[in-house]
Amino acid sequence: MALYAIGDLHLSLGTDKPMDVFGGAWEGYLDKLREGLSVIGPDDTTVLLGDLSWALNLEAAEADFRFLNGIPGRKLLLKGNHDYWWVTAAKFRKFCQEHGFENLELLHNNCHFYGDTALCGSRGWFFEEDRAGTHDEKVFRRELCRLEASLQAAGEAEKLCFLHYPPLYRGYRCGEVLELLHRYGVRSCFYGHLHGPSHRLAVEGPAEGITFRLVAADYVNFRPVRIE
Repeated sequence: MALYAIGDLHLSLGTDKPMDVFGGAWEGYLDKLREGLSVIGPDDTTVLLGDLSWALNLEAAEADFRFLNGIPGRKLLLKGNHDYWWVTAAKFRKFCQEHGFENLELLHNNCHFYGDTALCGSRGWFFEEDRAGTHDEKVFRRELCRLEASLQAAGEAEKLCFLHYPPLYRGYRCGEVLELLHRYGVRSCFYGHLHGPSHRLAVEGPAEGITFRLVAADYVNFRPVRIE
């Protein structure tokens, strides 16, 4: 039994938006993902940190979720800024039942457990909007509430936090998210979203009392990071 994390798969099996067009590490990325994900076994848990499919709705994402369903073991899905297919938990469960997809669960306003460890998380704050001067306080507070609901659901258990957006990177600090992580005793935080030249902005290792790790697919060479 093992715990893995990887984000930003950017699948487009049912749409015409392959990441190969960006070249570099993204060339042949589906084959790289298939090889990288092959280390995961049927008793393992994998947290998928958002930006999973380019599809605009669930039906258009069917081929992408068939790919995700093919990953052995339990899969926990976070929302990313490009996950336009995202719906309510009830609609997602119905979609999975109708298509025979198993072991796909949303990590959203809740937490899941891996043994005695609580797996908590949310999308996080849309920091590009903040930089552009269009800070939406209502949306921001909603994201903080979702993250706190996840952390509260863990009770007194040891907590690992998974976010799509990094709460801390070079030149940026989201104090409100970091305050929640400290308040609820989070010691390790995994995040995605940063690609290409932005990799150099990543904060990895101990910082402000928390250990951070970037797990965007192109950063980890399309191989899931084993946490435990």
